[in-house]
Amino acid sequence: MRMNEGDYVHGYSEREAERLGDQARTLTSLLHSDTRYPAGSRVLEAGCGTGAQTVILAKSSPDAEITSVDISLNSIRRAEARVRAEGITNVTFQAGDLFSLPFAPESFDHIFVCFVLEHLSDPGQALRLLRSLIRPGGTITVIEGDHGSAYFHPDSAEAKKAIRCLVRLQREAGGNALIGRELYPLLVQAGYADVHVLPRMVYVDASRPALVEGFTRQTFTAMVKGVRDTVLTRELMSPAEWEQGIADLYRTCEPDGVFCYTFFKATGIV
Repeated sequence: MRMNEGDYVHGYSEREAERLGDQARTLTSLLHSDTRYPAGSRVLEAGCGTGAQTVILAKSSPDAEITSVDISLNSIRRAEARVRAEGITNVTFQAGDLFSLPFAPESFDHIFVCFVLEHLSDPGQALRLLRSLIRPGGTITVIEGDHGSAYFHPDSAEAKKAIRCLVRLQREAGGNALIGRELYPLLVQAGYADVHVLPRMVYVDASRPALVEGFTRQTFTAMVKGVRDTVLTRELMSPAEWEQGIADLYRTCEPDGVFCYTFFKATGIV
């Protein structure tokens, strides 16, 4: 049930930290424009990673009291450095496992979970445990992607196969790269009320050069490329197939290319 650091399919390299930063900056308005917490609110960010989302969260709610936790001490150190560099003072960090957090029941007004459930073997249990930490009337916000939502022009069987390899490896590590489509039932079954899920599509063509670079190249394709060695070592694709698949993902960045991907943002009340 517990998520170990080794279960994170994308790894903990410096490049992965950069990719997460690129993703957060590129998608700020799409994913976070409607996330604001009132002054004095006690907010738990469950699974802060290297702090890419933490910075956005803290800046958008500068008078909230944010506690950010992660299982990786190395990620917490990076997150602390990132927050200090931004001059942010309303965040405290703590190491912790989502399945055994050291907080009393009803410690928080709100909980924020972004790109975390996809890496857990039992996201439903995690949501139930988090629910016990929220005061009555408080809220949870969950954001996840869904790799099955990716489609693009020009189409490519090899690119689709490369994406499926990433989905498979994440599943074998105990996660679910298709979890975005499951957020509604997961939250309802975990006991949250008034659950709402809104899809947030990233549509990219040449008229949106910032998204071409920040999302298609530096976020999504970089994420798929990150599992290259494992895919080839396990012979899930031939080297030629893999290189063609990655080349075809980059091909969607050309002037006549199009790339689409959907994130899902869910909210619920305790």
